[in-house]
Amino acid sequence: MVGTTTNSSGPARVDFHHHIFPGGELAELLQGSLIAQSGWRFPGGGARWTPESSLAFMDGLGIQTAILSLPNDLEQTLPAERRPDFARRVNMLAKQTVEDHPGRFGFFAHLPTPTDVDAALEELTYALDDLGADGITLTNVYGTGENARSLGDKLFEPLWAELDRRGALVFLHGEQTPGRNPMPNRFLPTPVSEVPNETYKGAADLVTSGRKRQFPNVRIILSHSGGSTPFLAARVAVLSNYLGCELTPEEIIADFRTFYFETALSGFETNLVALENFVPPEQILFGTDFPAVSPEMAGWYTDNVDTYFTARPELLAQVMHGNAHTLLPRLAPATR
Repeated sequence: MVGTTTNSSGPARVDFHHHIFPGGELAELLQGSLIAQSGWRFPGGGARWTPESSLAFMDGLGIQTAILSLPNDLEQTLPAERRPDFARRVNMLAKQTVEDHPGRFGFFAHLPTPTDVDAALEELTYALDDLGADGITLTNVYGTGENARSLGDKLFEPLWAELDRRGALVFLHGEQTPGRNPMPNRFLPTPVSEVPNETYKGAADLVTSGRKRQFPNVRIILSHSGGSTPFLAARVAVLSNYLGCELTPEEIIADFRTFYFETALSGFETNLVALENFVPPEQILFGTDFPAVSPEMAGWYTDNVDTYFTARPELLAQVMHGNAHTLLPRLAPATR
């Protein structure tokens, strides 16, 4: 049975994986992209979100601040000329939510499909400089089949160069890419069976393409504890080197260990043991994936994280908010 956590008296959490779902025409696009194509069933039957629903959820789990994001290339079905407007409307909604509820929200800016690098750079500049976004969100691949371009592709070098110049924070989410075969059964839709591996593929691509080393100032958070990244990094290290990657196995492992990892849908002892073995505690963050999952589902994983660190309260506080305050100093309590 799924449990619930109402640990509002515990450490004031910062949720790095918290989605914003706009309404109106944009909601119809979300419905088609995230439900019809992925097989996922949202709590309540649709991708519904309001600031009030987030705040009620946050208060129940002791979350002080949620960083809003809209993952994936949802506008890929739109004509290219409409994609910048889609991203701008999402970012303006996020900015308004931040302004309306001081201290409770931040946001990672959504970029129009960045295979149009100029449009992506224009929105990045506006979101970071004018809207005060905390960073941006990227997905691991844009397009499908022969048109697919992964983040390590040379096409995206100008985008990475600008992110590196700014020392920007990037939230990397796996794409809702279906496999060639249909999902095994209705309990294993794309978000369950494919998305975590897409996150891993994104991380592995950035490492083996050399982008992670080429642009070291970009701080990248991997969603869902990096999917299978902590378990498969060693496989990549040796086999990619054998296939001609110029990095040594040790260099590949070292570059994998520069990512940050958040706990949404992965707060479980096995995952947390792997993370602690793989990266310093300063690189482990908290996340929930609300409202793509219900408060009860998010509570189950949060309970597990709390239980795992229960004998180490200082480390629990570090994961729940201390590391967030280092990444985003504006969130830290003001000192007198």
